[in-house]
Amino acid sequence: MSKLPLSVCLLLLLFKLPTFAQQRNDNGSAKLSKYVVLISIDGLRPEFYLDQAWPTPNLRFLKNNGTYADGVRGVFPTLTYPSHTTIITGAMPARHGIYYNTIFSDSGSTNKWYREEKFIQTPTLWDAAHDAGLTTACVSWPVSVGAPIDYNIPEAWESDKNGTVSINPHVTPAGLFDEIQQNATGKLNYSQMNLNNLAIDENLSRMAAYLLKKYKPNFTAVHIVCVDHAEHSEGRNGESVYKALASADHAVSNIMEALQAAGIADSTTIIVTGDHGFSDIHTSFSPNVLLAQSGLLPAGREKDNWKAMFHSAGGSAFLHLKNKNDNKTLLKVQSLLDSLPPAVKKLFRVVNRAEMDKIGADPNAALAIACIEGVSISGSSTGDLLKAGRGGTHGFFPDFQHIETGFIAYGAGISKGTVINKMGLEDIAPVISKLLGLSFNSIDGILLPGIIKSSSNRGYNQVVNGNINNKTEEK
Repeated sequence: MSKLPLSVCLLLLLFKLPTFAQQRNDNGSAKLSKYVVLISIDGLRPEFYLDQAWPTPNLRFLKNNGTYADGVRGVFPTLTYPSHTTIITGAMPARHGIYYNTIFSDSGSTNKWYREEKFIQTPTLWDAAHDAGLTTACVSWPVSVGAPIDYNIPEAWESDKNGTVSINPHVTPAGLFDEIQQNATGKLNYSQMNLNNLAIDENLSRMAAYLLKKYKPNFTAVHIVCVDHAEHSEGRNGESVYKALASADHAVSNIMEALQAAGIADSTTIIVTGDHGFSDIHTSFSPNVLLAQSGLLPAGREKDNWKAMFHSAGGSAFLHLKNKNDNKTLLKVQSLLDSLPPAVKKLFRVVNRAEMDKIGADPNAALAIACIEGVSISGSSTGDLLKAGRGGTHGFFPDFQHIETGFIAYGAGISKGTVINKMGLEDIAPVISKLLGLSFNSIDGILLPGIIKSSSNRGYNQVVNGNINNKTEEK
């Protein structure tokens, strides 16, 4: 065989260099995947892809051809906004600052949601991707208003003054929402973008599909929402849960097809996860009634003189003191809880400050109440202490199986056949960071072995026991 001239070899090498450069970020870090699509299905439970009785052919395809977890432990409380922020930061709520869905202030409980990214107190994957010179996209991801995202459609849907047309005033860049309606979804009205209509998941996936085909962002985060709404309404196994799950699975299919159409499927990693599981509810507990009866939580015109208040979070509640150093009031609340009849006390346990620190919960709360499965907490300060409950909820302490969520990783850079026994939500950010070659420090999460493809991986039937980070809760 004749040898190529040296000049030709040099030219071939030069043509190869750009291809190699594309596999490194501006910070010089190597990339294992050029694109990562993170899909959160709100209320995702592991059995949705482990049990063939559920209508999820696309999730099972990803699971069967990639890596998956038997269960993912959540944060405390297991609510949507703190959970999604842990996914995107690798930090627990005590550090990233999104403690609940809604903000608790010194004036008492509020109905204002943590929508703005400015509330996040730790670096995010969006920050790291931006610093690495990568492009990003977001579709209805919680706590993303104002985030450094190139194509941002945050979870901040509103209706016009007539309550008919759905708008999102926080979409960036300017004109993107109109562009998407023109090219991907058609004109959106309120009924198509609220939780009572499965069309919202279809439209969210169409938005993501359009962004992937048109702009090919390196990192895309998508939040699919209707499964959670169905589980709240009818519990874990309601008929509407099956319908919503089938719709969510179809949304995943829309995104997968978009990757094929964009010609980037082979260089993309798909990660599907959730924020929490669900528990069926039979009883509602209202601890603020105790505080009101004891004069610690006045009503009416005297409400500003409150001394203690429980901020309800589904299956848990967090005690806030107006004066954080008011140990007398704290002792009185503890005494009120301890004096309840045994039939009531068995419905919950008190989580002390030391245990809250261990799991990374709100550092501003004096203590928390964690209900047993089947019992939810109301924020009401009037009426009966106990009432009948219905439907389903989350927000519990993450120490039982039904409250766990799921994890599937498939595609570029991912091992095939690895099964993770248990992992935490905080362990997802390190996976994405490794895939995209980001310079990112996950405060609480670790990169579990076996998820990322390497020459040392056996590839099939590898079981990883992901021990819970000892900075948080241990099982």
